[in-house]
Amino acid sequence: MEGHSMNGDKVHSTLFEQVYEVVQRIPAGKVATYGQIARLLGRPRAAREVGWALRDLPEGLDAPWQRVINAQGKVSFPSGSEGAAVQRALLEAEGVRFDANGRVDLKVCGWEGLDLAEQHELLAGDAPDAGPQVRQLALDI
Repeated sequence: MEGHSMNGDKVHSTLFEQVYEVVQRIPAGKVATYGQIARLLGRPRAAREVGWALRDLPEGLDAPWQRVINAQGKVSFPSGSEGAAVQRALLEAEGVRFDANGRVDLKVCGWEGLDLAEQHELLAGDAPDAGPQVRQLALDI
C-alpha cells in the first residue's frame, strides 16, 4: 500500500474499507466497474484506488472481488494470465457471459448500484458533505 495513500493513511484505509463494503453488496451474476464504485463512494476520480483496494484485499475477507471489472467490460488482469482465467471462471460460474472479445455486456450484467439510503449509510461520518445532498449514482457505468 505504500505510495498509494491519497491523503494519509486514515483516508486511505477508510476508502479501502468502503470499497470492501460496496463490493460485498454486488450480487452474484452482476458486475460493477472500478469507476462506478469510486463514484458511489463520492470519489469519481478514485477508480485506480478501487483497484488498489481490491489488490490489497485482506486475507479472509469474503468480498467478491471478481465482480469488479474495467469500464470496457473486461477483466483487468493481462489477457491470458492466470488471474484473468480465474476471474473469468468465477464470473462464468455465476452466470456472467463474455462475448468473443472477452467483454461482459454491462447493460445486461451491470449492477444497478446502491440506493440512496445505502449510500448515505456507507458515507455517514466519512465526510462533512455526505449528508442529505448525497445523490444516488447507480447505472452510470
